[in-house]
Amino acid sequence: MNRYRVSAADFGAVPSSTTLQTAALQRTIDDCYEHGGGVAEIPGGVYLTGGLRLRSGVTLRLLKNAVLLGSRDPMDYFGYLTDEVEPLNAWEISDAPYVHLFTIHGETAYRADKPEYRFKRLPGTRWNNALIRAIHARDIAIEGEEGACIDGNNCYDAQGEEDYRGPHGIHLFDCENVTLRGYTLQHSGNWAHHLLFSRNIVTQDITVLAGHDGFDAADCENIVIRNSRFYTGDDCIAGFGNVNVFITNCELNSACSAMRFAGTNVRVEKCHIFGPGKYLHRGSLTPEEKRAGVPSPEGSDHQDGHRSNMLSAFTYYADYSLPIPVLPGNIVLADCRIENADRLLHYNYSGNETWQKHRPLESLSFCGVTATGIKLPLDAYGDADTPFALEMKDVDMELDASFAAPAVVHACNFSRLTLENVTVRGKADALIATWSQGDISLKNVSCQPEPAQRVRAADYPFFSAPI
Repeated sequence: MNRYRVSAADFGAVPSSTTLQTAALQRTIDDCYEHGGGVAEIPGGVYLTGGLRLRSGVTLRLLKNAVLLGSRDPMDYFGYLTDEVEPLNAWEISDAPYVHLFTIHGETAYRADKPEYRFKRLPGTRWNNALIRAIHARDIAIEGEEGACIDGNNCYDAQGEEDYRGPHGIHLFDCENVTLRGYTLQHSGNWAHHLLFSRNIVTQDITVLAGHDGFDAADCENIVIRNSRFYTGDDCIAGFGNVNVFITNCELNSACSAMRFAGTNVRVEKCHIFGPGKYLHRGSLTPEEKRAGVPSPEGSDHQDGHRSNMLSAFTYYADYSLPIPVLPGNIVLADCRIENADRLLHYNYSGNETWQKHRPLESLSFCGVTATGIKLPLDAYGDADTPFALEMKDVDMELDASFAAPAVVHACNFSRLTLENVTVRGKADALIATWSQGDISLKNVSCQPEPAQRVRAADYPFFSAPI
């Protein structure tokens, strides 16, 4: 059976980088939805647009060399306020500002007077605005042919997060059965992809350039990301409270963390994780540069306040802004190549980093990993009440010449540290420094320190790793 297909040209959309095409593009999507679903096509060319809402059953397909160019006016992203096709309930909409609570990101408003609403998060808020968004949608897709691009145009919003971040690139709220494929998403005003309370998401063959986080998901289930490339100034892949996540054959390049993530049953395999970041964080731009939408800086490490080093290959993330119903654990990084990340792992539940302390981590493994250019120790600071297990198997790690920490692995509040077939190249005082009791198993471990130094209890007070 042939699916219904409609072109934006049929509704008067014309390529233009100066005149908004939002209405024509949205009518294309709505027509497809009202015919029971199908394919809404965007022909080749550049189309200036504000926020678009994708609806159930609709595939938004960008044909060859089609570009959705986001408006730089943040007020062009509030279409849900006048949506007559699928209007939101009044109580789902809030004009509450972005919430800063210490170091906790309260990214959108809560609604305490509607306890039946899942987790009290609201879809209709300024912080959830996006160039393409979907709310309570099922069986949707965003696809791109050769040269297809979604360009956030570095939209600036003085009322946004950190007083400058604009709309996300793509935002999914309570969506199910989602395919994201084949496009480049660049220069997003905030996160390139933001997913909340969504399930069954397959992402493949996409490229994310500059902007902020590349892919950020919270309280989602069954996520696949494969054959994709992330070159971001902020975290490549981020989020917490997720269950069943599979990431494979991806390139992760960041001036922050390759992954700032937590979840249950997470496997990252066959990925190339490397620094320094091609793009630097937009937070280092001047207020004037942010307002003007200046492109994210490239490659000026430690110049003019910019920084491009990758902080960590994997940083634990467990924020208080949402419940985390399932204990995070069974996180595996396998068959990955890591280059020039300052740290292999940063887990600091025992320290002072609030955004790691909502729920502790149960277990994490590195298997078949090679890492070069490591400058700082692997941090493994768990919870005294929920000690965690760390496994390193078939790992080859080369320390940078600048490595000067007491040991390669710093650990406390762990149930078990297992190192098997591990080689550490480069000079370090010791292999493992511990601040608590726990089982340590070493098998076929080779490192520069003498065997007697491989395990030692630190004789200095416990300290929190730097943020």
